[in-house]
Amino acid sequence: MFSQESDILRKIRLIEGLKADLLAEVGKLYQAMARNQREAIGEALAQIIISAYVLGRRLGIDYPEMDEAVNAKLGHNIDQEPEVERWFGDMSEYRRHLRQKR
Repeated sequence: MFSQESDILRKIRLIEGLKADLLAEVGKLYQAMARNQREAIGEALAQIIISAYVLGRRLGIDYPEMDEAVNAKLGHNIDQEPEVERWFGDMSEYRRHLRQKR
């Protein structure tokens, strides 16, 4: 029983740590944007993406499932035509980028 409880606590701590890391990276992103530090912005965004995927995995969503969710969300967002899509086509371009990687 003790082993099972400690395993559950360890998993909870890990998830809480991942959530905290994600928030910390968002803070780093804001700081980098305020200072217009291009490299730091890229690093923070990359870490946010990695943290989101790892957190998803710890919550039971495997990487291929997460990829599918991202693709589906892109399709939905493209259909909704937000300004970033209407003005610049960023979501469509990102979707093409993801498809080329396959």
